[in-house]
Amino acid sequence: MKKNTLIILLLFVVLGHAQDANYTIKNIEDNSKYSDFGPTYYGDNQVIYASSRKVKGKRNKTWYKNSQPFLELYKATVDSTGEFVESNLFSKNLNTKYHESNVAFTNDEKTIYFSSDNYTDKKRHTDKDGWVLIQLYKATVDSTGTWVDVKKLPFNSDEFDTGHPSLNADNSILYFTSNRPGSYGLTDIWAVDVLGEDSYGEPYNLGPNVNSTRSEMFPYIDTDNVLYYSSDGKNYGNGGLDLYAVKIKDRLGMNEAVNLGLPLNSLKDDFSMVFQKGKKTGHFSSNRDGGKGDDDIYYFEELVNPIIENCKQLVQGVVREKETGALLPGALVTLYNAKGEKVESVIADKFASFAFNVDCEAGYRVTGAKEFYDMDEESFTTSNVADLALSIGLDLGSNEFVFVRDKLMIKINPIYFDLDRSFIRPDAALELERVLTIMQKYPLIKISLGSHTDSRAADAYNWALSNRRAKSSKDWLVKAGIDPSRLTARGYGETELVNTCSNGVSCSEFDHQLNRRTEFVITNPEVIK
Repeated sequence: MKKNTLIILLLFVVLGHAQDANYTIKNIEDNSKYSDFGPTYYGDNQVIYASSRKVKGKRNKTWYKNSQPFLELYKATVDSTGEFVESNLFSKNLNTKYHESNVAFTNDEKTIYFSSDNYTDKKRHTDKDGWVLIQLYKATVDSTGTWVDVKKLPFNSDEFDTGHPSLNADNSILYFTSNRPGSYGLTDIWAVDVLGEDSYGEPYNLGPNVNSTRSEMFPYIDTDNVLYYSSDGKNYGNGGLDLYAVKIKDRLGMNEAVNLGLPLNSLKDDFSMVFQKGKKTGHFSSNRDGGKGDDDIYYFEELVNPIIENCKQLVQGVVREKETGALLPGALVTLYNAKGEKVESVIADKFASFAFNVDCEAGYRVTGAKEFYDMDEESFTTSNVADLALSIGLDLGSNEFVFVRDKLMIKINPIYFDLDRSFIRPDAALELERVLTIMQKYPLIKISLGSHTDSRAADAYNWALSNRRAKSSKDWLVKAGIDPSRLTARGYGETELVNTCSNGVSCSEFDHQLNRRTEFVITNPEVIK
């Protein structure tokens, strides 16, 4: 055995091993020595599929590419073991002398969508290079059970292939294969909204989480909105076309597709997977070694569903101002994962609320930010309970205000006065400019200016000095245009020390300085919006 072949086989075993217990499979007895593939269930226990087996009593025209007869649609009964019995041609009106394959029925089974060569009105239609391409058709059934009114779908074109139909649970979306302009690769999975009888939206590509630069084909959408399809271009393929599955959440919302692994996938082509209604059994097609013919139909039973929808939880909260508890609509709230990577950002709504959908059993960090406020953040870990709602509060500290000793104050740097002096120094004027700006921004707030000294010097002296300093600060603001009725000024001397540096206590200059302060206390914080 060549070294490269051995490596491929080893990779095939390793990559498929994680899912090799998910399914059991068997080759059904009805397979011919030709190509049999593409089953779709019909009625309670019937199946429609494509086969190139020879039809008795008919001149079987062959296709040049494989020297087999052209594909016809067949109907069979599916027994309890998954076998096809009593196989017969499905419909003379739908089968032509060229290819037909892969059908989809509406829920009432009165309309059929199917793939067929571009042959209408007994005439072959070709592209600019002379090739007959695959097209999507539909037909309806009349009161006698005959399929009539066969017509092409309006989004076909002679210049590209369109085929392999599959309808979602409520028949509102038709999935199909095409190499139309806008495809990522050789053929892609596309979808189109079914708007009404003979009315469709604009086809749209399912994007790079489904499609690759090579071939994606044979879509099948189940009742849980899981899309099964085949690809030979996605990562970690086993060889040829492999079966993949992906949960469709909305028009383009989906995770990366998952390879279904062994034994569904092989070193050859594996495709056209469908589930029986309400069961974990179904059929798929493969040209793997050991089959009866070219493409064979296999019966499978799903033991473990490899597509488990991610467990989701809702985290929601409210952003408030830390000092007052006021709501802060318009705050930017950002969610990060455990790696510190940004997941999503939202703006808190008019009620200051926010919400994120997050994965179960995962760590996150959420931050809140708003102009003129300090950022707040909360970290949390979700549980393993799906649909659980978590509540988180973010409290943004205002960088305009500070809450100290149960009082809301304007946040400024300390205002200093020269020793035994009460005039406003240039550095103190800068801080008073900030107070002025805030009072102009919030025209309803009222402020009590409180000036304090350290414990050095006589108590009476400190009391008088602090009152002069408070008054000079008030006078500065009034001169700058603030209504005097919004300001009160009072000196406290050394009566409200912030530490233990009272009379007779030895303290450093730094500790004494903490007591020499002017505070701007907001007396009506409720008016701040």
